Amino acid sequence: MRALWGLAGIAAALICGVVAAAGIEEGDKRSGFDFMTRETQALQADDTSNPGMLWVLQGEQLWRQPEGRANVACAGCHGDAAQSMRGVAARHPAFDEATGRPIDLAGRVNSCRASRQQAEPLAPESDELLALTSYVAHQSRGMPVTPAADPRLAPFRDNGRRLFQSRIGQLDLSCATCHDANWGKRLGGGVIPQAHPNGYPLYRLEWQTVGSLQRRLRNCMIGVRAEPFAFGAPESIDLELYLMERSRGLPVETPAVRP
Repeated sequence: MRALWGLAGIAAALICGVVAAAGIEEGDKRSGFDFMTRETQALQADDTSNPGMLWVLQGEQLWRQPEGRANVACAGCHGDAAQSMRGVAARHPAFDEATGRPIDLAGRVNSCRASRQQAEPLAPESDELLALTSYVAHQSRGMPVTPAADPRLAPFRDNGRRLFQSRIGQLDLSCATCHDANWGKRLGGGVIPQAHPNGYPLYRLEWQTVGSLQRRLRNCMIGVRAEPFAFGAPESIDLELYLMERSRGLPVETPAVRP
């Protein structure tokens, strides 16, 4: 895996060179869905074929299952997710009063488990956490991404922008080098997308499973030979906050399917 990503990183360096990222014009904003083959688009569009729906269905079961010392289910507090969770994924990460910084959807699930259910947090990339976040995010499918306007998020979003534009790793590349300045070009047989997170958690054909945005970010960092952020790291949340701002207006697609 590391060898493959190393080759991809070298190819990226050759393609991207030292071009400065100019950003994406509003009229050019496109979901990763638009860059996929018709076959992969059809796989995502058909709920009976979309493999990510298996995690959504598991999440629906977990939503109704009592947990922890409080022996209460998510549904015990929030009721019907189709009503109470609609729009939640479209505006996360959001400001968390308890920590004084942004929290993503997975963090919110684990926060509720600790405070309301008195249960242990779910491990990053565990089937249970991916299932619950997929189920919650699925309730917002088709809604436009609408990042929270809370002014307290501004410094964290600015840090996410800085991280997106900062060159890192042995290959000295930034996220913006490829995804702002060179989107639409080809790399390793695939098209470089614009790195919008509107489909996460999503099913990735390469992974043969559902994964989080943080897993994808870590993959990219390994690809440019940089030390990846730990799961749940503040930097990852800040970066997601900025990425959601970049994708403002695009529809939530969870569970999306990607190559």
